[in-house]
Amino acid sequence: MAEFLDLEAQDGVRMPWNVIPGTKQEASNCVVPVSAIYTPIKHFPNMPLLPYSPLRCRTCRAILNPFCIVDFAAKIWICPFCFQRNHFPPHYASISDENLPAELFPQYTTIEYETPGEAASVPPVFMFVVDTCIIEEEMAFLKSALSQAIELLPDNSLVGLITFGTFVHVHELGFGQIPKTYVFKGSKDVSRDQLLEQMSFFARKPKPTTGVIAGSRDGLSSESIARFLLPASDCEFTLNSVLEELQKDPWAVPADQRPTRCTSTALAIAASLLGACVPGSGARIMAFIGGPATEGPAPIVSKSLSEPIRSHKDLDKDSVPHYHKCVKFYEGLSKQLVHQGHVLDLFACALDQVGIAELKTVVERTGGLVVLAESFGHSVFKDSLKRIFQSGEFDLGLSSNGIFEINCSKDLKVEGIVGPCASLEKKGPLCSDVVVGQGGTSAWKMCGLDKSTSLCLFFDVVRKESPDATIQSANNQFYFQFMTYYQNNSGQMRFRVTTLSRRWVAGPGSIQELVAGFDQEAAVIVMARQVSFKMETEAEFDPIRWLDKALINLCARFGDYQKDSLSSFSLSPRLSIFPQFMFHLRRSQFVQVFNNSPDETAYFRMILNRENVTNSVVMVQPSLISYSFHSGPEPALLDVAAIAADRILLLDSFFTVVIFHGSTIAQWRKAGYHNEPEHQAFAQLLRAPHDDADLIMKERFPVPRLVVCDQYGSQARFLLAKLNPSATYNSEASVPGGDIIFTDDVSFEVFLDHLQRLVVQ
Repeated sequence: MAEFLDLEAQDGVRMPWNVIPGTKQEASNCVVPVSAIYTPIKHFPNMPLLPYSPLRCRTCRAILNPFCIVDFAAKIWICPFCFQRNHFPPHYASISDENLPAELFPQYTTIEYETPGEAASVPPVFMFVVDTCIIEEEMAFLKSALSQAIELLPDNSLVGLITFGTFVHVHELGFGQIPKTYVFKGSKDVSRDQLLEQMSFFARKPKPTTGVIAGSRDGLSSESIARFLLPASDCEFTLNSVLEELQKDPWAVPADQRPTRCTSTALAIAASLLGACVPGSGARIMAFIGGPATEGPAPIVSKSLSEPIRSHKDLDKDSVPHYHKCVKFYEGLSKQLVHQGHVLDLFACALDQVGIAELKTVVERTGGLVVLAESFGHSVFKDSLKRIFQSGEFDLGLSSNGIFEINCSKDLKVEGIVGPCASLEKKGPLCSDVVVGQGGTSAWKMCGLDKSTSLCLFFDVVRKESPDATIQSANNQFYFQFMTYYQNNSGQMRFRVTTLSRRWVAGPGSIQELVAGFDQEAAVIVMARQVSFKMETEAEFDPIRWLDKALINLCARFGDYQKDSLSSFSLSPRLSIFPQFMFHLRRSQFVQVFNNSPDETAYFRMILNRENVTNSVVMVQPSLISYSFHSGPEPALLDVAAIAADRILLLDSFFTVVIFHGSTIAQWRKAGYHNEPEHQAFAQLLRAPHDDADLIMKERFPVPRLVVCDQYGSQARFLLAKLNPSATYNSEASVPGGDIIFTDDVSFEVFLDHLQRLVVQ
């Protein structure tokens, strides 16, 4: 594993196959697709920043990189992608073996260019869209969280405020004397022109007769924009006083009905307002939602409480009256926001569902952040909101206006990307006929991205027949180039280029080489993203069967065994943990939707689709650390056998962090032994997992939920649900002080046994 982590530390890339199958047939035999998980703007402490424009190939527009062949005498470089010979421009005249520009250094396969003088004209914009159909207590929590966030905003950033309930209120923050708002009916669709007309944008400056209205350059006066979007430093007082006086939605709600909440109308107004005032700038709509939408163009449920909110079963049966209408509305909104270059962030804090499943397309296509919690008072929400605006070592590095492009060798084509981006529909010879995720293009828009945003790219090997040995030895590299043009959080435009080369193999004897380059962590995450995507897009898809079939085929192709001999089966160390990962993936919340609402499932998948490999592996197979008097903290097997009366366990499953006290430890703690001076060691033992949990929570977004529980307590379910059930209620006597799991699920041992039987048949 170590060498794959080194490659990631150099380029931010993890690939399941680091030696690539060379023909179409071999690639399909390999089961796990040829793919890469790439973190476009991962932070590299020693990456050079070049103060000039990149040099491009005149045919395929690839950027000069360390894999180019350079003729120093003739001042020519040959592009590895299309083999075009390019001349160096005059300012590269002094180039030689001893005098190389940084982009040709072999260790700088990832490099960043800063185009001088190209700073953004508009500062970052934050449009807060706040739900007021919530109880007083929640309202108080939300107000306090928002006022803390406003203090943390960068001084130059522009801020706007929209509140909504039965009606949508757009607050004119620039009118400082008294609070002034424009009110729109929640059930009515407002077009952009009507919006500008009613908000008197053309009172002083008449509306232009032709052309598109786009910001102060085209048709709007900057004074009229400044009524609704003000620098944070100027309107902090006004904004805080508006928030202080903000009341719960005043319209009475009958006992048998849900509140009238027009979420979709409010989001559409926010999008149109930003589209008219600040198109193309790094603007974020931050929506704080406390319940399901019941009004406007996209209600997720009717007002009557007799209609239950949709479940997975309803979606499978296609019996949800509003679902397709909602999805269609939000698809339209996502196109609008992507066109404007704006981001939608979603903070859903309610015990009930709020409609994340419908909103998923907008948040994902615009690269928005999403946080799901039970209440606005919950630390998951409060700490996550603070993290967004925090500067320092744990800042998210929020960037905007990204465009991601890709170039690769002619024997490869791009099938698509599963991750937070939107296709720019740039057709060309690089596009495969097979489409996965956002496909049919070689360029994507990333309206919002941060240091950990990761894309999963799927490739198609198009070469049909295996070339002969001489060609294979002479030209055995596939090249990839990833280009990301983005605006960083201080407003400068940057252009990052990562160029990779990977060897390909084909024909007899290639199996050993493929296995040697297999990265099992990256492979299981590619499978997880692919299975989640298939579950959302393919009707009648059976995920368990698909995963099992893939695992059996992979083990049959790469395992060592004699036919019909169970004991002869073995897997190379490169593949040995893969069955265990797949076992946990089958049981994970991405595949097992039972016991999760459609909102929770959508939330988990959105986070999976934007995180890097290390974090995603923790979601699939949580890490477990054991603390006891006998030894320091040590990794424990994710198995019910890890539970003991005199142990503390720390489980990290990404979304929750669980500290679990064995029964003896819990009794001692309740007796207060840790407060007595002679039991210092016990006090330290109790403190250690909390310190480690704090470290995990400090650097993670969204901030995970912390659960502290005791053996046999009700909250112990957070740990038990993730453990391999090697001891259940119907197995032999369990270890004293240990535990059993009440389940009929098969244990990993049984799973592996069946896998081996099926493979050797």
